[in-house]
Amino acid sequence: MPRHDPWSRRLVSLARATAALVLPLAACHKPQPGASAIRESAARGKQQIIAYGCGSCHVIPGIGQATGLVGPPLTHFAKRAYIAGEVPNNPEFLTQWIAVPQSIEPGTVMPNLGVSYGKARDIATYLYTLK
Repeated sequence: MPRHDPWSRRLVSLARATAALVLPLAACHKPQPGASAIRESAARGKQQIIAYGCGSCHVIPGIGQATGLVGPPLTHFAKRAYIAGEVPNNPEFLTQWIAVPQSIEPGTVMPNLGVSYGKARDIATYLYTLK
């Protein structure tokens, strides 16, 4: 593909962003968290969703004030195949999407809110409870 092709640039950008996220994770493999750790992470994620105002753009089940109509509703998020119609719905991509959405879809209207990767993981954990 020619270098000036916008899809080529997007794929290269996505590959670089994926490598930047996945390689450090592979270097320090940690055991999977237990059920109580997942519940705690989801509870923190719910609080972060409220704190960052995600409900001003999205309808989010379980968050009373999350009634926004700008972004898509996040109902049944765990069952979705793709994030932003761009990448497979998995915890690594979702965390990256929440923390730095422009790295997944340059020019997206999803704002970069300065969410740390730790907080983004908690938000992702909550979203995966939405089945």
